[in-house]
Amino acid sequence: MKITVVSLLLLVCSVSSEETTTKEQPQDIGAVVRELTAWLVQKEVEISSLQRENQEQAAKLANQEAEIEKLKQQLPFGSGFQQVAFSASLSAQGALTLGPFGTPTILIFKHVVTNIGNAYNPNTGVFTVPVRGVYHFEWHIGVIAEPSHGSDAVLIKNTVPTFNTYEYQMSGYGSSSQGVNLLLEPGDILFLRIWPGSKIYDNDVHQTTFSGHLLFTMNEGNNSSLSANV
Repeated sequence: MKITVVSLLLLVCSVSSEETTTKEQPQDIGAVVRELTAWLVQKEVEISSLQRENQEQAAKLANQEAEIEKLKQQLPFGSGFQQVAFSASLSAQGALTLGPFGTPTILIFKHVVTNIGNAYNPNTGVFTVPVRGVYHFEWHIGVIAEPSHGSDAVLIKNTVPTFNTYEYQMSGYGSSSQGVNLLLEPGDILFLRIWPGSKIYDNDVHQTTFSGHLLFTMNEGNNSSLSANV
């Protein structure tokens, strides 16, 4: 009899516990859902705030980069952002006389003194423009007296002659010099040609030379009267 009563009590307690759990369970799930929803809302707010901060930082960075580019264009040659300069003489060693040739021939200045930026190629005699800007070029041409031949050298931009030098020496030694500023685009090429029938002289003291350097860079669309028709 006692065993039966105890069994009944255990059964009643079990049923009561199951009913209590069943009744309380929906309340517990609702609380969890509310907490999870509140957490998600908070994270969305935090993410939105981070996105706004990232957008603001990106805008500031873009403005800073634009200001840096403006400053680069205002800085003179040698400021460290873009350095281009070369100087070379015609003869690599000893005395040298070139010409006369029957056709225009590229002068290859083989004795390189300076080639900052490596824009000048001593194997071809060609200078290739690395950046848009205004460049200054000079060339000095030596000539030994030759009654039947003058000395004529012209600077070529891509395929177009620009400025040239000419000297006719009846006796002794003579020379001619020329210089020009040009607004150039990346990829433009410049070189000197000896004109047909001319003779050019150089020696160990480097009397025939070709030099050039970047004066300053220029932005696209920032043209001036330096836009030469060459």
